[in-house]
Amino acid sequence: MIKQLNEGEEMSFLDHLEELRWHLIRACLAVVIAGFIAFLAKSFIFDVLLFGPSRADFFTYDILCKLSSYVGLEGGFCFDGDMPFSIQSRTMGGQFSAHIWTSITAGFIISFPYVIYEFWKFISPAMYTNERNTARGFIFISSVLFFLGVLFGYYLITPLSINFLGRYQVSDQVLNEFDIGSYISLVRSSVVASGLIFELPIIIFFLTKIGLVTPEFLQKYRKYALVIVLIIAAIITPPDILSQIIVAIPVLVLYEVSIIIAKIVTRNEKRKLKKQQQAR
Repeated sequence: MIKQLNEGEEMSFLDHLEELRWHLIRACLAVVIAGFIAFLAKSFIFDVLLFGPSRADFFTYDILCKLSSYVGLEGGFCFDGDMPFSIQSRTMGGQFSAHIWTSITAGFIISFPYVIYEFWKFISPAMYTNERNTARGFIFISSVLFFLGVLFGYYLITPLSINFLGRYQVSDQVLNEFDIGSYISLVRSSVVASGLIFELPIIIFFLTKIGLVTPEFLQKYRKYALVIVLIIAAIITPPDILSQIIVAIPVLVLYEVSIIIAKIVTRNEKRKLKKQQQAR
């Protein structure tokens, strides 16, 4: 049972741990419930969502085919028939294990707003009333950014990766027959990683609030951030320049947005400090 404290009363370290424990339990319970729902929706999760990018008629391939044809890059994303690979399960528990882990991942994605809500409930008591009012849209904005990242990973990074790796062959004698665990791992990492990367403005907001990051710092090390972004793009995308550029552009935009956010937070903090000095 959570210990209830009066306003203004400080919590001990053990009280904080107890509070954190209950927030984690509720967040995990939400993931499990959402994961159970995803487990029951097996046909939709696998046949429609997961295996969608493995089919030649996937939405992204059609758009990229028309775009590549428009700019004169014929054949890059256009398919005459099926994708040149197959997905198999080579272990006894392969399909069941894939079902379990996919359900857990889907549960985390679905319940992300509630997980963020529990995180917010844990840290908000340590903030002043005006700070809580300023960050009132934290749950909504962070959820929107996360889901935008998930969509970006699913509709762009995943098809780019599957298109490149599914077609790549060192020899015509070697067939691409991917294990289901390998395929799902690629989709899962692309989607979840993109969702978390899109949380960059939120992270910068809180780092600026506690004084660990300043706009000047972000602007000074912008060129190093560019290198880091390109490295991240190279990790989560296939090793071709076009895919890396496509992925790097929105991340760089998020970095610039983070600089603007840091400037706004810093300006507001300076105004608040000036008012406090004048009040004295």
